[in-house]
Amino acid sequence: MENQYCRVGAITPITSGSHAVTVLEYQYQIFMQKAADITYADTKLKEFFEQKAKKIQKVLENLV
Repeated sequence: MENQYCRVGAITPITSGSHAVTVLEYQYQIFMQKAADITYADTKLKEFFEQKAKKIQKVLENLV
């Protein structure tokens, strides 16, 4: 059995893969849906989800 090593904290950016656009579109839809579901409960949480969706939208615009 061989030893396997990995770098702690090493990540692969979402925008580097071949399915980046579909993954980002899915995440955008999820965050917008979560923001819509929290209409009256917690406004700070709603703002957080909306900000995350806006960031993803900017990345999508740069890719397309």
